[in-house]
Amino acid sequence: QLQLVESGGGLVQPGGSLRLSCSSSAFTLDDYAIGWFRRAPGKEREEVSCISSSGGFTVYADSVKGRFTISRDNAKNTVYLQMNSLKPEDTAIYYCAAQRLCILSNWGSWGQGTQVTVSS
Repeated sequence: QLQLVESGGGLVQPGGSLRLSCSSSAFTLDDYAIGWFRRAPGKEREEVSCISSSGGFTVYADSVKGRFTISRDNAKNTVYLQMNSLKPEDTAIYYCAAQRLCILSNWGSWGQGTQVTVSS
């Protein structure tokens, strides 16, 4: 089991920023593509972003393009999701997951999630 841990969530006002982190103490994440997903109240899970194992390929949901940036720091074995200009509709539990390629759908390893709440 690939052990993933999300952190960095919290309560922010609209227009604010948060940086989420996804890491593992058991595996080297640079062997994997890492995706960020979210589940908002009353809605199905949505893919927010994904980054390839090399960092050379990234993809974003239309709803977050221009506001969110995914990146990775191999030295720290961590993948980040920088979230700027946050909106109330970004409120959700955010999860990271791993697979070989971003273009695939077999997300087999998940973290426990971190809560992001955007409210005035």
